[in-house]
Amino acid sequence: MEGARVVVTGAARGIGADIARRFAADGAQLALIDVLDATPLAAELGGVAVTCDLADPAATDDAVGKAVAQLGGVDVLVNNAGVFQITPLLDITPAEWDRTMAINARAMLVTIQAAARVMIAQGRGGRIVNMASMGGKVAEGGQLTYAASKAAVISLTQAAAAELGQHGITVNAVCPGYVLTEMGADTRSPEQVAGWSARSPLGRCGTTSDVADLVAFLASPAAGYLTGQAVNVSGGMIVH
Repeated sequence: MEGARVVVTGAARGIGADIARRFAADGAQLALIDVLDATPLAAELGGVAVTCDLADPAATDDAVGKAVAQLGGVDVLVNNAGVFQITPLLDITPAEWDRTMAINARAMLVTIQAAARVMIAQGRGGRIVNMASMGGKVAEGGQLTYAASKAAVISLTQAAAAELGQHGITVNAVCPGYVLTEMGADTRSPEQVAGWSARSPLGRCGTTSDVADLVAFLASPAAGYLTGQAVNVSGGMIVH
């Protein structure tokens, strides 16, 4: 990945930050997009940061444009940004549904459109990796909006792969299992973590590095014939 121009959304912390660090270690040039201030991490990694609320389509398109301009092009787009909320089915509001879908799914459409146009014009192919979830394949109670948005990500990935393959652009999704990040810290207990760990044949929850390693592979030349896939990194919690 030496010299590859990589845009990562949701990169200020958690899985996104580890993805950025992995690409930096592999020699990539980075642009980090987040609603939070990613400037400290960008400075650490020798990259650039763009602040953006991905719920806003116009601002999202503009943010990708700024990131690409500062990198001088784009070879890899990693759509990692997302939101998570536990709400019982009967308590879900239209506003919660709309915001979850806007950030977790619609923003990916906008970023893919913006990045793919540049990749096509460059004429050298590209890699797009979208963050889905095992929840997009096997939903659980209390996670309806999140699960529905991640199922949409998987379908978006498959359809985008079908259209962009002719330009040498691969599009894949990553489906993590339970990964202990800051985003879900206020919704879990030690008992829950123990229960989740027991669901994996490996006896543990995932780490941000587990996910970053898979993203790095999907973005690499080694994954050149792999597209339209939703790849689990769930420690065997789900196997399809």
